[in-house]
Amino acid sequence: MIAKIFSKLHNRCNNCTLPAFLISLSLLSSCIAQRNVEYLQDVNETIKSFTETEFPDYKLKANDELYIQINSLDEEAANVFSSSRQQSAYFGSIQPYGASLLSYSVDKEGYLLLPVIGKILVRDKTLSDVNLIIKDSLTHVLNQPVVSVKLVNRYVTVLGEVRNPGHFSYAQEKLSVYDAVGLAGDMTEYGNRNRVLLIRNENGENLRINLDLTKSEMLVSNYYYLRPNDMIYIKPLRKKFWGMREFPFSVLFSTLTTGLLIYNIFR
Repeated sequence: MIAKIFSKLHNRCNNCTLPAFLISLSLLSSCIAQRNVEYLQDVNETIKSFTETEFPDYKLKANDELYIQINSLDEEAANVFSSSRQQSAYFGSIQPYGASLLSYSVDKEGYLLLPVIGKILVRDKTLSDVNLIIKDSLTHVLNQPVVSVKLVNRYVTVLGEVRNPGHFSYAQEKLSVYDAVGLAGDMTEYGNRNRVLLIRNENGENLRINLDLTKSEMLVSNYYYLRPNDMIYIKPLRKKFWGMREFPFSVLFSTLTTGLLIYNIFR
């Protein structure tokens, strides 16, 4: 009697070998290795130094937006340049898109139109250059003018396998690709860290640049720092398509259970 029971259990286990194998295989294929989720991987764990990559000053182009603030010892004369839209900036913080209402736009020809001063060519010039141009233009108008020029349209877009994709504004002069990923809440476990796409517009051409965020050499890459209006796209790992979240385990187990029940009834 005992021998018959063990024989039946053995036969049932043999019948379940293939389904069990398939389930095990699907579980193994859904695992994400640690090397797939680490940044700046390096075999050498000692401290390494990297020379910071050069970051040239941003050169203005058409449709850029500038916030310009002009002050002087002669407040009444300086008020000519401080319109109501600029004065409103003192009431609370400036929101990213609201800042465009307080700014001056560079036209298609690369000119900036300012009160009293008129048109000045700013295309292919840095913010420091524009600051000096405006200050020199005001030396005979204002007493010791103080000029501040800021770029308003500092945005970066992060899409793909991140937790919070979107269009983000930033104020600092330098924003690294890792900073941008951080703004988007970091990559998901299915984000492909060694196949990151950087989309950048240079001289009217859209560039498609592949980045590997798992390499320490990224710290000295010319693309370590982003430029205004860059876009980052995080590709998914192939394992995502058969991952734990997407694989229909409930349907699989239900089908196996039903199949075994029918087998026991009609065998």
